[in-house]
Amino acid sequence: MHRCAAARESYLVVDKIIGAALASGAQAVHPGYGFLSENEEFAEACAKNGIVFIGPPVTAIRAMGSKSEAKKLMEKAGVPLTPGYHGDNQAPDFLRQQADEIGYPVLIKAAAGGGGKGMRAVSRSEEFLEALASCKREAASSFGDEHVLIEMYVQRPRHIEIQVFGDSHGNCVYLFERDCSVQRRHQKVLEEAPAPNMLPARRAAMGKAAVDAARAVGYVGAGTVEFIANQDGSFYFMEMNTRLQVEHPVTEMITGLDLVEWQLKVAAGEVLPLRQEQLAIRGHALEARIYAEDPDKGFLPSVGRLIHLAPPPETLHVRVDTGVEQDDEISPHYDPMIAKLIVWDESRERALARMLQALADYRVVGVSNNIGFLSRLVACPAFAQADLDTGLIERERAFLFPEGAEPPAEAWLVAALAELIRDQQYAAAEAIASKDPYSPWHARDGWRVNGNARREIKLRSADIEKVVTAGYAEDRFSLDFEGHTSTAAGRFTGSSELRVDLGGRRINVTVVSANEKRHVFIDGVSFIFAAIDPLFHAGSGGGAEGGLTAPMPGKVIALIAAVGARVEKGAALLILEAMKMEHTIAAPASGLVKAFLFNVGEQVSDGAELVEFEADKQPS
Repeated sequence: MHRCAAARESYLVVDKIIGAALASGAQAVHPGYGFLSENEEFAEACAKNGIVFIGPPVTAIRAMGSKSEAKKLMEKAGVPLTPGYHGDNQAPDFLRQQADEIGYPVLIKAAAGGGGKGMRAVSRSEEFLEALASCKREAASSFGDEHVLIEMYVQRPRHIEIQVFGDSHGNCVYLFERDCSVQRRHQKVLEEAPAPNMLPARRAAMGKAAVDAARAVGYVGAGTVEFIANQDGSFYFMEMNTRLQVEHPVTEMITGLDLVEWQLKVAAGEVLPLRQEQLAIRGHALEARIYAEDPDKGFLPSVGRLIHLAPPPETLHVRVDTGVEQDDEISPHYDPMIAKLIVWDESRERALARMLQALADYRVVGVSNNIGFLSRLVACPAFAQADLDTGLIERERAFLFPEGAEPPAEAWLVAALAELIRDQQYAAAEAIASKDPYSPWHARDGWRVNGNARREIKLRSADIEKVVTAGYAEDRFSLDFEGHTSTAAGRFTGSSELRVDLGGRRINVTVVSANEKRHVFIDGVSFIFAAIDPLFHAGSGGGAEGGLTAPMPGKVIALIAAVGARVEKGAALLILEAMKMEHTIAAPASGLVKAFLFNVGEQVSDGAELVEFEADKQPS
């Protein structure tokens, strides 16, 4: 089981990384996608110690490290820019004045930011200062720099980025585009290449602008130039990421190239392997980010142990990039990404079908995850028809977040059957371990003197509780459920894989037990049941009435309300930072803030009571 220290104590400590490189005799360091990959101090430290930094020159990192400075460079290079303020005056009232002049909605962005951190959309002048304060806090926490810039918020924008590559001999090419428009919280969820409906002339124009941007800073190695694109085809420079992107596999899939190999060749001083005219696109690729998060709770990150982790098999068409294994912990210290799931096929339509099947084959138990949400997203008519913009998830909420429908009868029956079979397996194991393995008292066949017994299996899904009544036959069960009777048999072919014969229909399912929960994966959909012990009786005591608890481990970064203040329902009480994101704890009703149980800067555990709160009595 992997247990990692916080990033600030490990991966972000330059001396530790350099020390490890020197101790191992490494000639070069590949910085990956994040952490120190865009840190000029680290790149300089590598050079001072005779270690090759597999990335761009320090001058390029420095030039593109500040969004505001980068935009000044791009303006000189003739790269199209989004209208906005990119200056040094950071006085809140001045920034609000700039936003008022630009016209709402505007976007506040951390100058040193990336990955959606330190970014807020503001629709009215009255909301600006509060959003600015939140943005600055998040920027300071994530990047150590609270400097922001203000830009016009483009309506229905597409997020299109161009993969560029330069070498130390003055050559620079673009390896086409990726469409990263499907986002939540300004962070990418699905990426694809090439961008749907991309005309050759527009591709060439964006490619040229990206190469111009790279040449303006003497770029060497792999980089990504990101653009905001209007529906009419116009586009604006957004930022340049001076590293390899998380979504680079989709570019590899459509070009047949290994971009890390290219990085190593360029870092060794070689010429780029191909010229621009030698590059071509083949087929279509999609990448889905598998996250430990709960989409139904505002994509709140989830922490815990990966009790069961079974990705789809990798083939010519399916690739899984991951850094975790079954039994690893998803901790609050890092981004909650479990894996990148990448598929490729000859056309976008066929790639979508590949992705749906791969998601259906993915099994994750132990943390909340977004696999079901991703399946709905890929199947969403707007996405399938390539009606794309960064607001797609919000405008398709009705499809993507359906009202909780209860599981179908088949899922209840499979969950009950798994309980019966596991009970028999447990009894057989007990018999073998006993002094008298042939004793009839070990049997779980329902035999009685006056006929077979019947057993009730109680299950709960969300707030719905139902009973499956089982009768025992020679080699199968008779299951009564909601007025219907089905014959059922099955056997486990692995620890969780169950081969089922249900009313003559043969299906292969997965049933994973985790404490009282039963995770049932059937026909590409997962359902969670709780097995109810009929001998357990919950106490009648109430909960911690009036308490507000932490939804996950994190750190208190701001106390918004004052102790003794009366607040309305929904008012912000405090802000918790977890997994690099801010989470506002709000009043559940109008009432009195009696006390805060943690101070700013203190760490809190999952479920910790944060606020002593007294709700107003409702009139009877």
